[in-house]
Formats: sequence, structure tokens, C-alpha cells
Amino acid sequence: MNNVPAAKNRRVLVIDDNRSIHDDFRKILSPATAMAAASDATEAAVFGRPTDAVAPTQFEVASAYQGQEGVEQVKKALEAGRPYALAFVDVRMPPGWDGVETARKIWELDPDLQVVLCTAYSDYSWDDLFEKLGHRDGLLILKKPFDSVEAIQLAHALTEKRWLHQQSRQKMDELESHVAERTRELQSALLNVKSLSGLLPICAGCKKIRDDKGYWSQVESYVQNHSEATFTHGMCPDCLKKWCSELEEAHPDNS
Repeated sequence: MNNVPAAKNRRVLVIDDNRSIHDDFRKILSPATAMAAASDATEAAVFGRPTDAVAPTQFEVASAYQGQEGVEQVKKALEAGRPYALAFVDVRMPPGWDGVETARKIWELDPDLQVVLCTAYSDYSWDDLFEKLGHRDGLLILKKPFDSVEAIQLAHALTEKRWLHQQSRQKMDELESHVAERTRELQSALLNVKSLSGLLPICAGCKKIRDDKGYWSQVESYVQNHSEATFTHGMCPDCLKKWCSELEEAHPDNS
């Protein structure tokens, strides 16, 4: 059983026909650049690095400019074993699919991918969305123009949500596997269990037992063949006394 937690998936796909929107998302979700890194290094050299400084979360942002292109990227990411955790999808993207159709196609490939529909218009009512997409907890609406804080909060919350969902599913799979393994062990043990029950035909004279094939066996053989019991031989006090008396009678000179 693998108990090593998987690295959190911070991969985000932006699907929008407006290229400036992609630049905005990169500034918000992945602000680190070579210039910023050089500036930080200079400040650290001059002023020292604060001991309690916390590096901001960096998201890996990919771009698609039409719905069809975005769905194809989702497919390729799944095939590569590097699925996206979150997609920001514009509702209006002429001349191709709109955001609702794109989200529907995405969920056919990856039902766990979190989707934020971005729109400045009221193209769809809630009823329309539910009719086309169903009741999904992986769908949120972000109104344009949006604040950078809204975008970063959504990115943090939804990628964390997907990660927690995957961890829960992994734990459940491990538990089901463990239960199945223990069930197989129990079934195997039960197959090896033999029990004696019912009426046993036993001879009143020699005490042999008749089996279901009509053969007569000594009690020890019958019990061992029909149970997990084994025998170790000894003598009870009555038999020992009788045996000693018979031995003395047979050999009086050795008594």
C-alpha cells in the first residue's frame, strides 16, 4: 500500500479567444519571471532575505484559443499522465464552440477537472446551464471584468478541491483493495475448514465409523479425515489399570 502523498496538481488551462486574457491570467497565477527573480536576488544580497518570507504558489498555466483546441489539450494531458486540475473557459469564443459546449466536451474526457466559466454577458441562465451540463459541483461562474484576487482564490480553492478529492478516492481504493484481500484470505480459510455434524454410524462392538461411501474406519482415521484435528495417543487411568493387570497375569514371574 502506497502512503506517499502525491504532489499537488497546479496545472491550469486557460481557454479564451482573447490573447490579452491569457497574459492577465499568467500575471495573476504565475507572476514569477526572470526579471522578478533577479530583483529578488538583488534585494536579498543588499537587505538580506526575511526568515519568515513565504513564496507565493506558482501555477503552471497553459493556453488554448478555441474550445476545440482546449479539449484536444485536455486529451493530450491525460494521455501524458499530467492532467489539468482547473480550466478557465470563456463563454463566447467565435467561430468555434462556446464555453458551455467546451466544458461539456472536457468533462466527457475528465469528469474531475474543475471548470470556471468566464463571461461578461448573460448568455445562459442557471437553468440553461443545468440543462446542458447537469448539476455539477466542479462548475463555477466568474463574471468579467474580474479582480485578480477572485481568480487567485478560485485557483487555490479548486485545485485544492481536486487534490483532496483524488486523495479521498485513493484512500477508498486502498481500503477496498485491503477489504478484498482480507475477504479472499477468509474465503480461502473457510474452504480449508472441515467440520463434523449430523449422525455418525458407529459400530457398537469395535467402535469403527462408517463413512458416506460405506467404508468402516477407525475413529482416529475418520476424525482426522473429516476435520483439522490430529491425535496423540495415551492411556486413561482405567485402561492403564486394566492393561497392567493383564500384563501381570500374563507374566506372573516378572511382577
